[in-house]
Amino acid sequence: MIRICKHADVTEIWAIINDGASTYKGTIPTDRWHEPYMSQQELQREIEDGVVFWAFEDDGQILGVMGIQELQDVTLIRHAYVRTSAQRGGIEGKLLSYLRNLARNPLLIGTWADAKWAIGFYEKYGFTLVSREEKERLLRKYWSIPERQIETSVVLASPEWQKANNQASGGAVSGS
Repeated sequence: MIRICKHADVTEIWAIINDGASTYKGTIPTDRWHEPYMSQQELQREIEDGVVFWAFEDDGQILGVMGIQELQDVTLIRHAYVRTSAQRGGIEGKLLSYLRNLARNPLLIGTWADAKWAIGFYEKYGFTLVSREEKERLLRKYWSIPERQIETSVVLASPEWQKANNQASGGAVSGS
């Protein structure tokens, strides 16, 4: 079952994010890794900034979470994590498909450039990498992240975003 998260779920969301993010350890730059990966205060700030979390629940246990954030003319997919014990079971794909249907605007997703498995996952769902220049512009416009994270991240865009952006600019924007 997929459901919107409640305030009572915040501690479990935090635990799932930090458990699921353990797959990044040793992959992302060491200066960007810390324990815990996300602090409780950072999670609370994200929620206050409009990230709405959705949970994949099975038999009363939350196995995965994914956030959605409506900003201006785009929808961001934020903080997509599955418990390590439940990874590779299709949970993230179910959450992504569900949230994609809720989105009011074209979707953008940011992830670590070295997380090839995450990039491949989103590409499987039709998202494409934007150019380095476009990535930097988008990360500065829609995300509040440090410069170092901008340097070491990528942005993937939905086909709807690509189409709207190509029409607006009159040219292709994908590629890295």
